[in-house]
Amino acid sequence: MQLSIIKIGGNIIDDEAKLAAFLDVFSAVKGKKILVHGGGKLATKVAEGLGIRQQMVDGRRITDAETLRVVTMVYAGTINKNIVAQLQARHCDAMGLSGADGNAILAHKRVHAMTDFGYVGDVDSVNTSLLTSLLLLDKTLVFSPITHDGKGQLLNTNADTIAQELARGLSTTFDISLVYSFEKSGVLLDADNDATVINRIGPVYYQELKDKKLIFAGMIPKLDNAFAALRSGVGKVIIGRAEELPQLLAGQAGTTIVHE
Repeated sequence: MQLSIIKIGGNIIDDEAKLAAFLDVFSAVKGKKILVHGGGKLATKVAEGLGIRQQMVDGRRITDAETLRVVTMVYAGTINKNIVAQLQARHCDAMGLSGADGNAILAHKRVHAMTDFGYVGDVDSVNTSLLTSLLLLDKTLVFSPITHDGKGQLLNTNADTIAQELARGLSTTFDISLVYSFEKSGVLLDADNDATVINRIGPVYYQELKDKKLIFAGMIPKLDNAFAALRSGVGKVIIGRAEELPQLLAGQAGTTIVHE
């Protein structure tokens, strides 16, 4: 049974017209599907409006207690429910979830030798029986990047990682296509030239590109998650532009991540 898991980036979330156009395309995708979203720039804008200073380390948000309140409101509230409502308007029966809902995603507070990331979570487990039941009821699931530790603590978790963990957890039941969509046409040899898309990347070539510093830093976490998904049984992983979703799923665009 086919399942498409699509993660969208801030370039779509931050632009109402782009989000509407993407949801037109996403709602038309046949079969079972999950959409995973981040928060774009809205969380930073709201936090700064409340006088809550934001700290980033290597592109990752330090989530103190006040920031956690903001990202929970923005990610699991405003953005998630806006997407769900727009999908319902397109006759796509969507259900918005965080990791706490139905105990969907358990995580633990990140422990890092050098940096205290605050209330940032790393995933421990996915409630595959719950999610499978909802998917079999033909619900389209929309996940915000908020998880919990099972002890009452919410945690802010990287949306790329959530997509990968959902794919891994559900791969024993479904034939999964995992799509990481962002503003570029795929993994590029030249970050400023969309014509330099690499069609296929295996682990050996990936290491070679990293050694030669031909992969820009922001792409490395996506690729690491992509290879982790393949190793855990996910059938197909594609990276590319959200606007080309049908072509990505058909293998006609973007970068396909392969085992060899």
